Amino acid sequence: MKIVLVGYMGSGKSTIGKILADGLGLDFLDLDSYIEQSEGVTIPELFKKKGEIYFRKKENEYLRQILQKEHNFVLSTGGGAPCYGNNMEIILRGTKNVFYLKVSIGELVRRLATQKSERPLIKNIPDSDLLEFIGKHLFERGFFYEKAWQTIVCDGKDTQEIAQEIRTFLV
Repeated sequence: MKIVLVGYMGSGKSTIGKILADGLGLDFLDLDSYIEQSEGVTIPELFKKKGEIYFRKKENEYLRQILQKEHNFVLSTGGGAPCYGNNMEIILRGTKNVFYLKVSIGELVRRLATQKSERPLIKNIPDSDLLEFIGKHLFERGFFYEKAWQTIVCDGKDTQEIAQEIRTFLV
């Protein structure tokens, strides 16, 4: 069984992915961590040294590599991964268990406002502009996220509830 979680940063992909993997006795993989291990540098360092185009090519390469593995796992993608190249098509061909963790713009702003220093994409965005930035970004990326086989609305639910809801849809 291969399970892939997609969604905007702060949607809970890693947290829920770990809970889901533990509950199902599966390995948990985080695409960004996998890239960092494989490349031997952090994502921000990779962007700085080699640029976004190089990063996106490697992201695509490692995504293919992971999905071709025969063992079972839960994979958390980076927020942008499904939105570049043919990554979402690769994901959808790799498994029927693709879940979009959908979180409202207001909830994302609430979650991410306290994590800005850890999030390079929003690190330098003033709090007053965060709502507009996330709204615009989510509008652009939503097209890709919505291709997931299932959408899980996450607002007002705790992580255990969300993991349980995903389990009910597993094929």
